[in-house]
Amino acid sequence: MIPESIQHYLRRNRVRFERYWHAHAVTAQELAQALHVSGWRVAKSVIVLADRQPWIVVVPAAGTVDLQQVRDIIGARSVRLATEAEFSRFFPDCELGAEPPFGELYGLPVAVDESLSLTDHLLFRAGSHEEALEMRFQDFATLEWPLVASFIQREQQQMMGLPDAGLESHAPA
Repeated sequence: MIPESIQHYLRRNRVRFERYWHAHAVTAQELAQALHVSGWRVAKSVIVLADRQPWIVVVPAAGTVDLQQVRDIIGARSVRLATEAEFSRFFPDCELGAEPPFGELYGLPVAVDESLSLTDHLLFRAGSHEEALEMRFQDFATLEWPLVASFIQREQQQMMGLPDAGLESHAPA
């Protein structure tokens, strides 16, 4: 079940969302399979440590975070994946591995892969391994003001037909 804090956060900010129950899914790719959608349609939250500062990097479930690109784009000296022990305290009301992309709610900066900004809706886990949430990308961008840039491996960008963005980044419109 989606934690009350997330539901309250979205309602308080007047964000419309849809809830989808599904079979237990641990990974974002399993979530895509359970909902019968492409792994490029599901967004996953990857928690990284950039110079010891946790960030939520949101990428397609079928994508792989390019840590070098994250490092270069946010201007950090070092970036690595955070361990569950390092990030679980930031999401006390969420099931481990089902972290939502709501940095404003959990006090973390958010970066989102530009490929997701090209979609009308985001579908992602919101604290639960058995329920997903869908909302308009524009509502998400207005709520979170994420850093939008290319954060997936270049081969995957090319597979999706995205231009090679290099280190350019932009804020949501």
